[in-house]
Amino acid sequence: MKKAGFLLPVLVVAIVTAFSALFVVDERENVLVLQFGQVKQEITEPGLGVKIPFIQEVVRYDARILGLQTQPLEVTPLDDRRLVVDAFLRWRLTDVRRFREAVGVDGVRAAQGRMDRIMNAAIREVLGSVPSNAVLSEDRTALMNRIRDLARREAQTLGIEVIDVRLTRTDLPRENLEATFARMRAEREREAADERARGNEAAQRVRALADRTVVELVSAARREAEIVRGEADAERNRIYAEAFNLDPEFFAFTRSMQSYERALRGDNASMVLRPDSEFFAFLRSDGIGDDVLAAVQEAAQRLAEEPDMIQQRAPEADPSEPDAVRELEAIIGN
Repeated sequence: MKKAGFLLPVLVVAIVTAFSALFVVDERENVLVLQFGQVKQEITEPGLGVKIPFIQEVVRYDARILGLQTQPLEVTPLDDRRLVVDAFLRWRLTDVRRFREAVGVDGVRAAQGRMDRIMNAAIREVLGSVPSNAVLSEDRTALMNRIRDLARREAQTLGIEVIDVRLTRTDLPRENLEATFARMRAEREREAADERARGNEAAQRVRALADRTVVELVSAARREAEIVRGEADAERNRIYAEAFNLDPEFFAFTRSMQSYERALRGDNASMVLRPDSEFFAFLRSDGIGDDVLAAVQEAAQRLAEEPDMIQQRAPEADPSEPDAVRELEAIIGN
């Protein structure tokens, strides 16, 4: 009975010791087995592990991809425009032994502080070598890759692999926003003024060319009109000359009748003329001599015999001439 009472505590101690010597490694973690602070075993594969009870201890590290959001950082690009930048980093442990030696017992918390400093240095170095427009343009992806590569080289000494880096915010400092917006507005207004000036210059050239074309066309049209008018006047004068040479007395009488028709209209209330004026020579009773009357009668006789004579001789004569001829016939008949 005493022996059974002695074996029971021993059995319990043995069971506890056996359980304390075994540990399970999850697939999402890496494990270091330490003995008095020294790394004795590194386990990266999932399964069941064994350690010396009460002497060795197990330290577990997360093997998954971790994220780190950096604090806002103020950087100065090449054009001296200050920017406030923060980034998001994805990383994971690849060498837990080196990581333990680099950061000590603080583990991931210490690693995050180290990685934050590495990221700040990489961001300052890369963004400080380019103008601010490059940070805000399509070159942003190339800049993030440069930051990632630079941080990756530095993080390898810690047993950490940097997987990706993304710039989550790129803004101007609050105190510089108004000044920057005013400068950008002034630049856009200057560009708009330049565009308007170039547009006005082009419009002036187009208007000047159009005005010149109009003047040239009008001048050419007027020249053609004057040529045509001169030729018509010459033809009219030729026809009048032929008509005059055909019968001067009758021509003078016909032209006088046309003058009477145009001058003696209903809207002419009075005319001031000398009593012996030649204008009314054909209306005075003594104004027509026997020779003139005989010539008029002879011309009227020819007109009656050949009614198309005047049209053949002067097709472009004044259209009022037939009326004058009819008046002449009326006078002669009376």
